[in-house]
Amino acid sequence: MTYSHISRRKFLAGGAVIAGALGGGIELILPDPARAENAKVIIKLDWLISNGQIGDVMAAQQGFFKEAGLDVEFNPGGPNSATVPPVVSGEATLGQFSESTQLVAARASGVPVKILACGFRTGPYALASLPKAPVKSAADMIGKKIGIQPTARVVIDAIIAKNNLDPSQITVVNVGFDKAPLERGEVDAIGGWITNTQALSVLGPDRIDLLVSDMGLPSYANVYFATDEAIEKNAETLAKFIGAVSKGWEWTKNNPQDAVKKTVEAYPDMSLEWELKTIDLVLKLSFDAATAKDGWGTFDPAKIEEQIAMFDALKQYEQGRPKLEDVYTLKILDMTKDVRPKI
Repeated sequence: MTYSHISRRKFLAGGAVIAGALGGGIELILPDPARAENAKVIIKLDWLISNGQIGDVMAAQQGFFKEAGLDVEFNPGGPNSATVPPVVSGEATLGQFSESTQLVAARASGVPVKILACGFRTGPYALASLPKAPVKSAADMIGKKIGIQPTARVVIDAIIAKNNLDPSQITVVNVGFDKAPLERGEVDAIGGWITNTQALSVLGPDRIDLLVSDMGLPSYANVYFATDEAIEKNAETLAKFIGAVSKGWEWTKNNPQDAVKKTVEAYPDMSLEWELKTIDLVLKLSFDAATAKDGWGTFDPAKIEEQIAMFDALKQYEQGRPKLEDVYTLKILDMTKDVRPKI
């Protein structure tokens, strides 16, 4: 999720600056399909595989990529990986942002990329609080200390503006990713992804989660994207990938416990206990009435426009707000409309 004031130079030099703050990203390296019967696809993550990629992993394990003529290899990254430069340079032809706002920031910085599909129907970023000082609405932030990662500071600014709150009545404290500041009482609420259930568990069963989307800040998550050129010249391969991934998510929806077990077997650094506790939440973020109507991966351009307008009002775009039509394409979703599960 990009919630920072980023110049094009900085964006290209360091990739999605805040991707590490709010989740991982995927890059897909696709050599010329004509060189082999199955096109080699290297999925380069800038973080470790997590429950946000469980459907992608199932697409590989259940053979959906091979059925689509793709030979897919996952390549996890680390804290210094970057999502944007390999995609823009042509080394990678597809990527995944943690949040749709990252894509908008990239486009506003002059990077020619567009949203193809969105894996999570809403961003999992939320404020966690405790019953002794609950934050159940944006207005509840008044008079409280809110712990936020520095790169996500603009999220609070956007919520304050959206809800017409007085910023002088809210104390924002810079924190990292662990929940200790809230546990110790140094802050009244702390930001993070609700899918990180193991990290949040230290706060106890009475923890209160408030999604930023419930405070008026729209966002999609696990956003697949590609460059304008790739969408024009490599649409068939992009459609094959999105179609296969959608089948992986359908299999996960129908076999959630097995999907978790298979993923943890493949990536043993993940906790079986905690992933089993989290899978229902992951699926809730992935499927809703819109996916039942239009299929997995769908998104609403009007919601993207709302994001653009909101962050433009906060002067987040140094080079001016991007045009909505430059931020997304429905081409790949249209090409896969008969493949993507409507559940």
